Amino acid sequence: MNISSSKENILKKIRKALSESTPLPFPASEGNQSVFVPQGDELEMLFAQAFTKLQGKFAFCLDEAELQRQIQGLVQQQGWTKVYCRETGLANLLSGAGWTGNAGLELKDADVSVTTCECLVARTGTIVMSSGQESGRTTSIYAPVHICIAYTDQLVYDVKDGLKMVKEKYGQKLPSLITFATGPSRTADIEKTLVVGVHGPKEVYLFLVDRQ
Repeated sequence: MNISSSKENILKKIRKALSESTPLPFPASEGNQSVFVPQGDELEMLFAQAFTKLQGKFAFCLDEAELQRQIQGLVQQQGWTKVYCRETGLANLLSGAGWTGNAGLELKDADVSVTTCECLVARTGTIVMSSGQESGRTTSIYAPVHICIAYTDQLVYDVKDGLKMVKEKYGQKLPSLITFATGPSRTADIEKTLVVGVHGPKEVYLFLVDRQ
């Protein structure tokens, strides 16, 4: 058998393999089941524990009225005067907490930015955001402090559940950017020393509002 005929035989086998589906030898081990098993604790508790462990600051609100009070108290306590928000519905909610609007404020000059999110991943304490939100790509990144407002019905257990929720919301028109933010930005690239706030906010606040 010469080289050309051997090569042709190999190509025939490859074509046949591509045209015929081969059953998986171990179907239960091919990612059909999650490696992580949901715990018995409520998702709110799991998220709060994971989020605060990563230096995130968490607050639970029974309703939007309590949210407004807590936001107003935090802004006054921290002395923030330049609060940036691009989302219309969220801006209306914040107006009840004394927020007077952006009024010419540019994001690069803001003390704090406020956004909503797509969902929350309880297992990892992750905030999932996308460019499909009214806040856009940059609002949660440029200001030194990021405040995220979320609701209990946005909680999911694992990352794959978060992606499923985003897909169900947008269908075939997925956003061009989906961001998974797990605590304040950090890096240990410089002499293996952990530095917080290098390429994103130094502080991240998550206000979780109960919504049945």
